[in-house]
Amino acid sequence: MRLTRRVSKGERHLVEEHQIEMNNWKQLKGSSAYPTEDRHMDSKFDVDRINHCGPDPLDVLDHVKINNTLESPMSTIRSVLNDSKDKDLSFTKEELKEAEGRLKVAFIEFYRKLHLLKHYRCYVNLLAFSKIMKKYEKIALRRAARSYMKIVDESYIGSSDEVTLLLDRVEGTFLKYFANSNRREGMKLLRPKRKREKHRITFFSGFFSGCSIALLIAVVLLIQARRVMAKEEHTMYMENVFPLYSLYAYIILHMLLYAANIYFWKRCRINYPFIFGFKQGTELSYQDVFLISTGLAVLALATFLVHLHMKVDSVNSVYKNYIELVPLGLLIVVLAIFSCPFNIFYKSSRFFLIRCVLRCICAPLYKVSLADFFLADQLTSQVQALRCIEFYICYYGMRWYQKEEKCHSLDLYNFFYIIVAVIPFWIRFLQCVRRLFEEKDWMHLCNGSRYFLTIIAVVVRTVFELKMDRTWKVLALVSSVAAILFNTYWDIVVDWGLLQRNSKNLFLRDKLAVSRRSVYFVVMVLDVILRLTWLQLVLKFNLRSLKGTAISSLFSCLEIFRRGVWMFFSRLENEHLNNVGKYRAFKSVPLPFSYYEEDDDNKDD
Repeated sequence: MRLTRRVSKGERHLVEEHQIEMNNWKQLKGSSAYPTEDRHMDSKFDVDRINHCGPDPLDVLDHVKINNTLESPMSTIRSVLNDSKDKDLSFTKEELKEAEGRLKVAFIEFYRKLHLLKHYRCYVNLLAFSKIMKKYEKIALRRAARSYMKIVDESYIGSSDEVTLLLDRVEGTFLKYFANSNRREGMKLLRPKRKREKHRITFFSGFFSGCSIALLIAVVLLIQARRVMAKEEHTMYMENVFPLYSLYAYIILHMLLYAANIYFWKRCRINYPFIFGFKQGTELSYQDVFLISTGLAVLALATFLVHLHMKVDSVNSVYKNYIELVPLGLLIVVLAIFSCPFNIFYKSSRFFLIRCVLRCICAPLYKVSLADFFLADQLTSQVQALRCIEFYICYYGMRWYQKEEKCHSLDLYNFFYIIVAVIPFWIRFLQCVRRLFEEKDWMHLCNGSRYFLTIIAVVVRTVFELKMDRTWKVLALVSSVAAILFNTYWDIVVDWGLLQRNSKNLFLRDKLAVSRRSVYFVVMVLDVILRLTWLQLVLKFNLRSLKGTAISSLFSCLEIFRRGVWMFFSRLENEHLNNVGKYRAFKSVPLPFSYYEEDDDNKDD
């Protein structure tokens, strides 16, 4: 569809500047000062090639249309409602700012790929010729590499400056229009420096880990010394305070496993920043994630130790009414740090996570990226943490903590107790539906049916946990076994890409990131065992040392551990090998517009 509009004076001025730059470029190519890569090449060919590289700049505006990338909820809703209303080529301030941001990212990515191309042409090709000549000398028993390599160095392959000139043009254009001619700031964006490891991160990681271990020992000794678990007046307190602080235990365990995965991804040379789409130089290393997890552990354990001391040793204190607000204060501090708008505490990573969370919540209105469904998969193992957040609302928002076991005795709380557990699986189901309609791949339908079956199993299992009825026990056992079998097969065969027929590695795939094949068999058996542990919630084996919420917390930690193993062997390793093996390791940058040309037969229509 052709879009036309009146050209403003400012746009005409930009087009005239572009025309002047094109004329200067043509004069530079035609002058003798231009370093030609091959003296035998006709210089007139280069000038003609530039003259015919595109239409007149004023005519470009007649062939531009705005791209509808379906990346926002409103654009998705309009596409579902088949809103084909023509949109004029005009921008509001917000749209213009978004278009400028996309163009900036496109320039940076184009500049990076030009550097890769230059490296390929100037290094890889010469290296290939040298290896060929080395092999030739070995077979022919004659010395000819030096003379041949001299010819190659002086040829178009070895001395071409075309990519270098394109790099200079991209630098000049980017500095002029996106950096206000500030070369220092512009080159920081075009050539971001690699993130260096800092010694203070290692120091504080060790310091916080030592402090967290000391605080954990202090908490255990205080509970044993005051005999908190043996006194009836403190039993209800421990049952209420356990889910308030276990939320941080789940998060810290997940972060430690993520740090371990980053370490092994680097050792196996898996390009996780590219797969996740992190901005270069802002991705977190395993030292950074370990520092955050240990820092959060120190903060949570110190708060719990103070809270326990005030509750047990200061029952008749005048601050009794304020003691219960200590866990709430800790939660507010953590959320304030997480959402801090200032450029501290890894701002880019925090905001990247916030954007992914919002995109997961708004599923299926946003286009699904790997980071989105990867995060949603991680949330499926944090069901108990989400229920802890629900308990926070019950404990403080409704002020039910004053009465014994008030939350689980109310139908409203039990209803949301089921809904909260279903939310992560429902998000993944909606993401699969979105990908099914976009990619037309029926594998997403099978994946979505897997999550739908898991939703049924979770609902039935939770109802049985609340009612303890024999009929619900049979239904929970059947649905849980079906979901476990389906999910286990999908983990090992589809996500991990293992158990392939006609493979060079027995019962594995052809390419493996880990050299030891026995690791994969151990992981497969471990995944099956950890999946089956959830049947304990249905079968109710007699575990004398574990009672109440301790059992569900233990199995939640095992599920988080299983998900940590899944992180490495599923999405990242398999995705990396598919990117390399199928030659799809590239980054596509969406533009706010597209240029098209009409056929001569359609121009008169």
